[in-house]
Amino acid sequence: MSILDTIIIAIVEGLTEFLPVSSTGHMIIAQNLLGVESTEFVKAFTFIIQFGAILSVVVLYWKRFFQLNHTPAPEGASCIKRLLHTFDFYWKLFVAFIPAAVLGLLFSDAIDAMLESVAVVAVMLVLGGIFMLFCDKIFNKGSEDTPFTERRAFMVGLFQCISMIPGVSRSMATIVGGMSQGLTRKAAAEFSFFLAVPTMFGATLYKVYKILKTGGIEMIVDNMTTLVVGNVVAFIVAMLAIKGFIKYVQKYGFKAFGWYRIVVGGIILIMMAAGFDLQIM
Repeated sequence: MSILDTIIIAIVEGLTEFLPVSSTGHMIIAQNLLGVESTEFVKAFTFIIQFGAILSVVVLYWKRFFQLNHTPAPEGASCIKRLLHTFDFYWKLFVAFIPAAVLGLLFSDAIDAMLESVAVVAVMLVLGGIFMLFCDKIFNKGSEDTPFTERRAFMVGLFQCISMIPGVSRSMATIVGGMSQGLTRKAAAEFSFFLAVPTMFGATLYKVYKILKTGGIEMIVDNMTTLVVGNVVAFIVAMLAIKGFIKYVQKYGFKAFGWYRIVVGGIILIMMAAGFDLQIM
């Protein structure tokens, strides 16, 4: 994989990771258009450069990401409840993270098997796109006064599990989950970004662990320059994508993303029907 290929794939990752359009579907198209062979390193690369995208969320929202709850705890609260009250933001992130963490560990092999199916990605892109055409009508605009409880956080976490099906989009699943719990579009999107940090970081660490466990440390060391360039590019592009996405979705909603998903899914299906040998990253 050349440096140019690295930059292009990292741009695709940064642009699509936090948008409800499925980065996996876009990776398929990008890799095949570039003629990049789906080697073990390329598969690892697409996971590892997620770290750059994760870092963009932390940098953009650092004041909110590194925060404690300094409001008084409820009277008569136990020591544990007082502690959870202080670390309220992180506690709710953890609660939302649990479902995907558990299912990811239990069904990692089945998930990897689904990732081998380009057809699944294409179909889910189209189906998810159709849903997004109507999701603004299905869910009202939400209220800024809606309290974000542990129960609501857990429900968003359950929605995130749907994104284990390739082509669904983690961003779409968690944003829809947040809107279903009465959050505004902006609040749902921002919590989706926050939840991406532990989820994607955990997935990246697990992938690196599996590589190291199977003796792939030389592969990582030999391609360190490629990994650094990929992470830097993904970081910069993801920052720009997040800023633009929040402004757009507040004003226009999700219909355009729905049509876009349908078009991309359709392109993949057409390419498959035309005999292109598409390979999942």
